Amino acid sequence: MATLDQKSPNVLLQSLCCRITGKSEAEVAHQFQYAVRVIGSNYAPTIERDEFLVSEKIKKELLKQRREADAALFSELHRKLQTQGVLKHRWSVLYLLLSLSEDPRKPSSRVGNYGALFAQALPRDAHSTPFYCTRPQSLALSYGERSAGLSGSVGTSGISSLGVYTLNGPTPTPQPLLAGQPPQPAGGGGQPLGSRLAWTLPVSSSPSSTLVPPAARPPLGPPVPAARVVRPRRDGDPAGEVNEAALVRDILYVFQGIDGKFIKMSAQDNCYKIDSKVVLCKSLRDTSSRLAELGWLHNKVRKYTDARSLDRAFGLVGQSFCASLHQELKEYYRLLSVLHSQLQVEDDQGVTVCTESSLTLRRLLVWMYDPKVRLKTLAALVDFCQGRKGGELASAVHAYGKTGDPQMRALVQHILSLVSHPILNFLYRWIYDGELEDTYHEFFVASDPNVKTDRLWHDKYSLRKSMIPSFITMDQARKVLLIGKSINFLHQVCHDRTPPGKITAASKSADTPKDAAELLSDLEGAFQEKIDAAYFDTSKYLLDVLNRNYLLLEHLQAMRRYLLLGQGDFIRHLMDLLKPELVRPATTLYQHNLTGILETAVRATNAQYDNAEILKRLDVRLLEVSPGDTGWDVFSLDYHVDGPISTVFTRECMGHYLRVFNFLWRAKRMEYTLTDIWKGQMCNAKLLKTMPELSGVLHQCHILASEMVHFIHQMQYYITFEVLECSWDELWNKVRQAQDLDHIIAAHEVFLDTIISRCLLDNNSRSLLNQLRAIFDQIIEFQSAQDSLYRSALEELSLRLQYEEKKRQREEEGQWGVTAEQEAEEKKRIQEFQETIPKMRSQLRILTHFYQSIVQQFLVLLMTSSDESLRFLSFRLDFNEHYRAREPRLRASIGATRGRQLSNI
Repeated sequence: MATLDQKSPNVLLQSLCCRITGKSEAEVAHQFQYAVRVIGSNYAPTIERDEFLVSEKIKKELLKQRREADAALFSELHRKLQTQGVLKHRWSVLYLLLSLSEDPRKPSSRVGNYGALFAQALPRDAHSTPFYCTRPQSLALSYGERSAGLSGSVGTSGISSLGVYTLNGPTPTPQPLLAGQPPQPAGGGGQPLGSRLAWTLPVSSSPSSTLVPPAARPPLGPPVPAARVVRPRRDGDPAGEVNEAALVRDILYVFQGIDGKFIKMSAQDNCYKIDSKVVLCKSLRDTSSRLAELGWLHNKVRKYTDARSLDRAFGLVGQSFCASLHQELKEYYRLLSVLHSQLQVEDDQGVTVCTESSLTLRRLLVWMYDPKVRLKTLAALVDFCQGRKGGELASAVHAYGKTGDPQMRALVQHILSLVSHPILNFLYRWIYDGELEDTYHEFFVASDPNVKTDRLWHDKYSLRKSMIPSFITMDQARKVLLIGKSINFLHQVCHDRTPPGKITAASKSADTPKDAAELLSDLEGAFQEKIDAAYFDTSKYLLDVLNRNYLLLEHLQAMRRYLLLGQGDFIRHLMDLLKPELVRPATTLYQHNLTGILETAVRATNAQYDNAEILKRLDVRLLEVSPGDTGWDVFSLDYHVDGPISTVFTRECMGHYLRVFNFLWRAKRMEYTLTDIWKGQMCNAKLLKTMPELSGVLHQCHILASEMVHFIHQMQYYITFEVLECSWDELWNKVRQAQDLDHIIAAHEVFLDTIISRCLLDNNSRSLLNQLRAIFDQIIEFQSAQDSLYRSALEELSLRLQYEEKKRQREEEGQWGVTAEQEAEEKKRIQEFQETIPKMRSQLRILTHFYQSIVQQFLVLLMTSSDESLRFLSFRLDFNEHYRAREPRLRASIGATRGRQLSNI
């Protein structure tokens, strides 16, 4: 068994600690305990598992060492490794290489080091509160051989009555966050409260009795009952009555949260109570009860820190909060140490009566007033911060600083400087490097690793509003989000390899809690200037890259020219070329034929002078075919977007552009159709003068065509100038003045929403759009009716001319012009043609009636619209009150209609 014990892991670990430190086993107890905890812990890197970030860090380190060639070589090798897929865990390999390259002797100020520090729960030999270390019972070592050595190696600068600590004992008091920096008192730059109070305590005549040195101070509350020495009662005290000196010693135990001989914690009432069997006067009992409240407050704060210090999920901000509470408790322990020293001096001198220089309950009540106020503040803060973490915890602490008490405000400000330190480090790492190392989700910027690169700007990063500290405004938080998002967008989407340090100069970060406190004291000055400088520099660089390398503004203008029909000569020529194809059934169209026609139209118009990068993105798209559709119904232009510009022209935006194009294309087709109708009327008017029976029908066609032309011209004016041009001018001004990419995206979305709404394509205008489409259908039907009329009329005219020509030829030959039979046939055919004219007239009358009724309903809907421009459009469409005379609902004035709407609202 001895052999097995000597080879057990614990014994081997103990031997390793002795070998490394060169000390005996008794002297390395603390190091051994720390080593056991390190081996038993489960460390994990505190950075996000992002291969891109790790590779960027490695290249950044190489550039810092002026090894540009190695950085380029590493980038090329990493790219090849990504394409081959040999390794499954590339991130782990890169992270290992990065960790091995770091110099362990070089101090690091990264936030990740704090995560590792808190993950260790801090070594127990760094505590301000002493304790006794024990070893696990699984060790095959004799405790008796080392008990003297261990007890002699433990410091006694605080409270030794906390008892024997095991490895799983209460959470120790952590040291300050940054090694080498002494804890700052909460009240400012003065001495700690314990040191100040030590000078105010009365001293005896012996110079050596002022204060016992810390190394020689006996423990305030001994771990074994035999160490408690109760001062003897004064002569004349009744039996069973406790003197004040014994109460003072009990109170000092209670201050530490330890039950005394006479004062104990009542679990039922949750407070310290004096034993009912003890005989005390009312004044001493009341004073003792008031003093015992400090123990209850101490327990409340200590319980919170013990429960949270080892909780890794509490995060860096929460651990900083616990560290600040530990610092305050450390100052409290120093004060108790001073009081205990004074009490020990009195015991050593044999003071048995209360003198002017002895400790009394009243003196304790006065001296402990300030510590009690501080503990009350800490206890209230602990209650208020329950269940909070990260930025929400910092907001809770900041809220407590809004008080008129300068001492309390200074205490809260000191705690806030420690709590906000990790948040500010997160913030500076994010805005200067674009790196988000938020393992415990404490920062107000959240990242979704499942989002793909094409949606990086829109979906990958977002704000956790609950985690925004109250000392950071929403505008500042939005700017912080945009800065880091812009850096990652440049690297991952734009493939821009410019180091972040060249985009914006990194200013001094919050390296220490003192720096954090200075920043918090000037949130509207230096802090705001840092964020604004990084925001403007990063956003300006991003927009320059998008405009210079990816032609963002040129693509925006191309959308206006081609998808919104702004290039007039190109659109007109394209319609002329497409007309023979688009009149055919939609099922007979082929996209490659239409693409060839599109290229012909581009080469024949001013569109040929556009950038080749833009022209190659222009394409033809055929919509889904429905039964009875012609080519006009399914044809559409398309514009392909990819890469960074797809962040502005998203799939939803391109869907809006497609809807608007179809609407504008249909309206343009109506204009094109009415032009053909007018040309047909002008060309055939002289030809058909010889047929007086058609004059009424042709006049009816002219009137209806004029109505339709007026309607389409007014609609085209409204769409082109009041909708497209005005909205485009607003968009262009906003884009030229935009400070970041979000401003451009927002302005573009407003532009599309405005066009969709004012072109009657939104859900609220569905009835108007249906009426407008019905009007367009009537125009197409009128074109087919007029074409049919002209075909039959021209056919009849041709036959009459042939008859007259034949008659003239026979007369020239000296024969009779026509025979009786021929003349009878001619009259019969003319009679049959004249009989079809009433049918044509009635068909046109029905068509006119339907058209006018639809227009009247459309005008009524325009009059009742909430959009003022649509109401004025109804006035222009019916400028001579032609429809108003037919429809009673149109007889109300625009002002009266608007007044009724406002009253209804």
